[in-house]
Amino acid sequence: MGVKPKTSNKMKKSLLILLAGLALAACSKPEPKVMGRFVPERSDDFAWENEYVAYRLYGETLETANPGALVSPGFDVWMKDTAALIMNTRYKDELENNISYHKYYNGAKDCYKVGVSLGAGASAPLIDGQFAFAPTNYRSYDLLTGEYGTDSVAFVLHYPEWEAGGYKITLDKKIIVRAGTHFCTAEDTWTFSGPGETLSIAAGLVLHEVTDTLIGPDRLAVWEHASDMQVEPEDGMTGLAVILPGADSVYVSPELGHTIAVKAIRSGEKLTYQFGSCWSKANVPDAATWFNLVENEK
Repeated sequence: MGVKPKTSNKMKKSLLILLAGLALAACSKPEPKVMGRFVPERSDDFAWENEYVAYRLYGETLETANPGALVSPGFDVWMKDTAALIMNTRYKDELENNISYHKYYNGAKDCYKVGVSLGAGASAPLIDGQFAFAPTNYRSYDLLTGEYGTDSVAFVLHYPEWEAGGYKITLDKKIIVRAGTHFCTAEDTWTFSGPGETLSIAAGLVLHEVTDTLIGPDRLAVWEHASDMQVEPEDGMTGLAVILPGADSVYVSPELGHTIAVKAIRSGEKLTYQFGSCWSKANVPDAATWFNLVENEK
């Protein structure tokens, strides 16, 4: 008859510690580093961020519920000096606690002026030397991942057909947000019919109080004042950039009020580019540091 081995108190204690550790590991989830979500509580914004950058695009309710409200294809960029995801908190404080997200609080503020423009890195057709902006904000979206992730999130925003310069044009804008970088990726699918087989698309930045500019064969960047000073005094500087591989031209256009990278594409062809930003009060203190980041971004 066999003898059952005895388990010492020390062994029992070690086993309990091991089991507790395994249970804790199974239950705990890594903190999200990226976010991309529909924000119906703020006029159908679509917002996204990672540890370094935060952006939003304007939606249907902003356009339709308020006569004369903003219709713009431009990216709005928020300044942040914390790795935490802050947009949800700032939206909540704005709507429920009367703490404006245009003022610095909790590591972030929105002090960028978009207007009717490309803002901080959007794109638009360039027809006869003029932007052919969509006449509406985005109308629907698809989440390609969850709203939160530790590595990346992705989504597509859909703009309904419009007419410009004899063309009928639609846009499906895919955005990929990755952790650990100042840059996001845009994959714009432009579908069109009209007088030409190709259409020139400009991706770029609206010009504010720019103090320094970088122009390269496939990239552009600016260093400008971070605040429009309508709510708070000027608050540091911001760096913005667009990288468009295979660009046909990259230049500053005072007439358009933008710095743009332009590329001709066929209908259904994706225009893939990167857009990025930084704040001097966070981890990029000056133009030289920002331009170095832009020049070394692949």
